[in-house]
Amino acid sequence: MDIFALLREKDSTLYLERGFSFARHTTIGCGGRASVAAYPSNPAQACALLSYLDGEKIPYCYLGAGANVLPSDEDFDGVVVRFTRMRRLAAEGDEVIAESGVTGGALLRFAREKRRGGLEFFTGIPMTAGGAAAMNAGVSERHCSDVVTRVMCVCRGKIAVFGENDLRYGDKTSIFLEDGLAVLRVHFRTARSARGEIERERARFAARRASLPAGRSMGCVFVNPAGRSAGAIVDACGLKGISVGGARVSEKHANFILNEGATASEIAELIEIVKLRVLESTGIALREEIRRLPPVPPAHT
Repeated sequence: MDIFALLREKDSTLYLERGFSFARHTTIGCGGRASVAAYPSNPAQACALLSYLDGEKIPYCYLGAGANVLPSDEDFDGVVVRFTRMRRLAAEGDEVIAESGVTGGALLRFAREKRRGGLEFFTGIPMTAGGAAAMNAGVSERHCSDVVTRVMCVCRGKIAVFGENDLRYGDKTSIFLEDGLAVLRVHFRTARSARGEIERERARFAARRASLPAGRSMGCVFVNPAGRSAGAIVDACGLKGISVGGARVSEKHANFILNEGATASEIAELIEIVKLRVLESTGIALREEIRRLPPVPPAHT
């Protein structure tokens, strides 16, 4: 089955890429290739694409900025759906509205220009608006769940709008991850603020992120359990610096695994070793914050 040809025949205006490399488009820098990547440019085109893929039972997955994901070494005979061409921004009332492909940097620049504060905690996070909303991105004291008011998504082949009470936010999860729904547009709650104050807040969060490990990683690998630091737990178990092949637990922050020439399988093996040793030593079952790719979203019938 030539997926590229099928999609081109279905919609000649849809931007497509053959032989998509997960290694080139993820922060961890490993993984195989996908047959096709598809880049819809607006919500209607995105909805039509996903409905077609579901109807034809063509496997697919979503990829935003490529952080917090571990691709497989195996090639994926399916479609990587990316919303990076959907980058419209607007300000209405006290909300900033971002299409799913808007990067964190673009979102923050726009908010500053419009004098809208409250989103500065996104500073330095490799993200798109859609991926952040789906994964409930944030920092220890503030997350998307604190600022997202509405989300436009694709649900059961149709465009739907979910309000705050529909989003099922939890630690690094949401209805979008649990049900495999595509985020198309996100409404963020903001507050009127002076540009100087916004810049001071951005600088504060940037300084905090400056202490994180350099190098290729997925960001934090594990969710902090019950308010405790997952990194501190891993460190207390003496696991800083352990490695499998080219994968190594960072000596700087034990919740980071660095890719120093590793395969995805080596990284996955190291994750399992860490989880097992922490469980044996403490009784704590660490939950992964990262997503494995490519998962196949549930069919929407």
